[in-house]
Amino acid sequence: QVQLVESGGGLVQAGGSLRLSCTASGRTFSTYVMGWFRQAPGKEREFVGRITWDAGYTRYADSVKGRFTISRDNTKNTVYLQMNSLKPEDTAVYYCAARESSAVLYNYWGQGTQVTVSS
Repeated sequence: QVQLVESGGGLVQAGGSLRLSCTASGRTFSTYVMGWFRQAPGKEREFVGRITWDAGYTRYADSVKGRFTISRDNTKNTVYLQMNSLKPEDTAVYYCAARESSAVLYNYWGQGTQVTVSS
């Protein structure tokens, strides 16, 4: 069982930066693929990016590529989402999620943290 807790959300002006953190409990964190998703009001949840267990591979949605960076520290059971050059359309609740490397679906989710970008 893995429990995920996000932090670091808040209000920021367009062009600013925020760093989200997601801390996991559980002994096997280092073997999980970690993903970030977001859901804006009235919209479906969308993929933001993911990172493999060894941080050797990352993938991003086109909408955030070049602005967002995912990293992880397995010694701290924490994954990060560094968000730069934020835009009002980045406003959403951001969730981290975890899955085993062999799985397709993410089966562990955090409670989410609100990010609001003002214009």
